Amino acid sequence: MYTPVQLLSASRQNLWRLTLIRILVLAAQAGSVGFAWLSDLLPLAWLPIGITLGFSASLCLLTALRLRGPWPVTEQEYAVQLAGDLIIHSVLLYFCGGSTNPFVSYYLVPLTIAAATLPWIYSMVLSGLALSGYTALLIWYHPLHLQGVEHEALMISLHLFGMWLNFALSAAFITFFVVKMAGALRRQDQLQAERREEHMRDQQLLAVATQAAGAAHELGTPLATMSVLLKELRQEHRHEPALQDDLALLQEQVKLCKDTLQQLVRAAEADRRQAVVEQTAVQWLESTLNRWHLMRPEATYRYQCLGVGAAPRLMPPADLTQALLNLLNNAADACPDKLDIQLNWDHQWVVLGIRDKGAGVPLAIAEQLGRPFFTTKGKGFGLGLFLSQASVTRAGGTVKLYNHEEGGTLTELKLPRSFGLS
Repeated sequence: MYTPVQLLSASRQNLWRLTLIRILVLAAQAGSVGFAWLSDLLPLAWLPIGITLGFSASLCLLTALRLRGPWPVTEQEYAVQLAGDLIIHSVLLYFCGGSTNPFVSYYLVPLTIAAATLPWIYSMVLSGLALSGYTALLIWYHPLHLQGVEHEALMISLHLFGMWLNFALSAAFITFFVVKMAGALRRQDQLQAERREEHMRDQQLLAVATQAAGAAHELGTPLATMSVLLKELRQEHRHEPALQDDLALLQEQVKLCKDTLQQLVRAAEADRRQAVVEQTAVQWLESTLNRWHLMRPEATYRYQCLGVGAAPRLMPPADLTQALLNLLNNAADACPDKLDIQLNWDHQWVVLGIRDKGAGVPLAIAEQLGRPFFTTKGKGFGLGLFLSQASVTRAGGTVKLYNHEEGGTLTELKLPRSFGLS
């Protein structure tokens, strides 16, 4: 399950970061204005500048309160927030020297943020707003006046220091915050892609389940007919021992098919009711291997437990055990001789490796493995690996197939160490 922090949208995270940038810039602006006022170096319009800084502080506070609410942050709102920053910056520059102020290039920071986090249409609008503000400040602004040669030299020094400080702040904001913002968007896109993939897999599972239920219902009638006809044939040819044996075998096979269909219904009900037993990973694997070897007595294998310390405890449901059986069957189908099965664990994962000595995975079809109804065996329906992956993914794990460097295929099953435990 995802934590509330993980479920936080990228837009909301980025608005928090934008508010933090605004607070840092406000602190720098207030400090600069306060220094100029206390030193009495520059005659500035203190009241309009104070009102503008107060408005910026109010915007920070209102944004922080707004982010405590549950409603989502839209791209339009984020663009309006950036536009507000550009307007505030333009007003401050108007009262502090206009385009001659060394902080005029700070326009690039909001535009960089917009380019990294918003669609191009919003970036274009904000770029137009910034360009309009810069152009207006070339004509209309309150100039900074200092009289005397000493003051002029001091003005040049302050201008150079302001340029350095502006570059340092802009570089820090772009390097740290903008990278974080772009990374948040990438993570959100990745999460959305994973959810779409899970939805598609669920739809495929539903389709398989629907087809299986329909097939089970339709096969009931012909199997019942075959059973009746076999009984009549055995009565008619009771004096032919050889034919009787064949008919008896057919009758057993039909009965096995009918029992299998009935178990489809009973198994679903049993899975709903049966209690999942807590056991160690070693116990789970060994019991599954014993059950599998009864199904595939022709297969030979070597089992190794490589984990150090106490074995992690799991609560594996029935579908996860069936997934493991499917993976074992796939390995035995590739080559039933000398399978190498290894169990290992660390502080986070339980890792099971199944290596066969078969032909390996052809690179041309590697990407198609695990898709429903795709098989390389020439028989079967191509659902074993697909259903196994679905069960393991639902448990929070992964199934991966590799071509082993010494030949054959290595199937790696990874499960969370504390899967199923409360």
